[in-house]
Amino acid sequence: MKKIRIPVYLQIFIGMSLGILAGVVALHTGGESLVSHWVKPWGRIFIRLLQLVAIPLVFISLVKGVAGLSDLSRFSRIGLKTVVLYLATTVFAVLLGLALVSIVKPGRFVDSAKTAALEESYSRAVGEMVELQQEKGGPLQFLDEIIPDNIFSALGDNRRMLQIIFFALLLGVAMLGVGREKAEPVMKLLHSLDGIVLKMIGYIIHLAPYGVLALMAGLVVDVSGDIGIFSALAAYAATVVVGLLLLLLGFYPLLIRLFTRLPVKKFLKEMYPVQLVAFTTSSSAATLPVTMDTAQHRLGVSEEVTSFVMPVGATVNMDGTSCFQVISVVFIAQVLGLNLGIEQLLIIVLMTVISSIGTPSIPSGSYVVMTMVLTAVGIPAEGMALILGVDRPLDMLRTSVNVTGDVTVAAIVDKVSTVEN
Repeated sequence: MKKIRIPVYLQIFIGMSLGILAGVVALHTGGESLVSHWVKPWGRIFIRLLQLVAIPLVFISLVKGVAGLSDLSRFSRIGLKTVVLYLATTVFAVLLGLALVSIVKPGRFVDSAKTAALEESYSRAVGEMVELQQEKGGPLQFLDEIIPDNIFSALGDNRRMLQIIFFALLLGVAMLGVGREKAEPVMKLLHSLDGIVLKMIGYIIHLAPYGVLALMAGLVVDVSGDIGIFSALAAYAATVVVGLLLLLLGFYPLLIRLFTRLPVKKFLKEMYPVQLVAFTTSSSAATLPVTMDTAQHRLGVSEEVTSFVMPVGATVNMDGTSCFQVISVVFIAQVLGLNLGIEQLLIIVLMTVISSIGTPSIPSGSYVVMTMVLTAVGIPAEGMALILGVDRPLDMLRTSVNVTGDVTVAAIVDKVSTVEN
């Protein structure tokens, strides 16, 4: 008899439901201390596992991404346009997400009493956040903190991720400078490490249902079953969906209309099967063969552009993920009653844009990077418990946005390159 395998996303949903049920039962039977002392810690362990692999993942991915641009010796003009366009669309997606979450404020549905309870629950991390906000420095303090004085010290502290990113970029550029032959041994090592780290992430993601169960049980006990949390969660999910649909049905078609010869209707029609594959697999990497075939044979993008732009995009261009992440981070801060200053918002924007390169193109790969961004600005990573249960459909939709962005950039690069030639 064939064994029935339950998809991970469904396991996570079941874990969330059981966690809510366990929390409600604990509230009605006086078992709050049991949940707090014996269940909730397992959720914190799950979060720590995600944080454990965050630095290796982002560091390796960034160095690989930059050093891998040695292909620009053949595609120098194509490569520069590709990188600039990918960064531009990612920045737009992040700013769109930041604007939406700032306007909607989905965290406002949680009343002040419950916010205070959550602040007390995460008192240590909240205290660190307050201290961070109260620190005074000159106008260039932000830049000063990006440069590490000791990379090994920075590697041991998730809150100093910007310094790690700076060193990774510097190392990648230096590898380009010494040439492919000298950098090849390091690249082989990085490719091996990348595969190992992704396997580790796969193991951790399979623990997600149990981690989510423990986190949700603890969260329900912390907020005493307040329905406002779930109203806030619904508003958060709606905000993410609106942001992603604006990119999918507004931003990309506008770029196609303004910068390519493709009819918008044809673009949307041909992209639908690609988006469907991305939606069902939640993986840009798994969708890549379909994406490349559609770009080249159905939308008329040249083979030269397709073969370079699309694989790079599957690795570094995560517009949907970036939009989602900034909404999620600010939402968690709102629920916990944390007022993010201009410096914290700037760090979130910068890290979300840069770390999109380090987001694995696998289902739920953004979990790891989000813990990094949260920690960098002093927000308790345990707050991810709020969003994990509803993340699967959002993950599916943002993957569709990611692959659409890849094809959009490829079409623009192809048009510009054709005009120049």
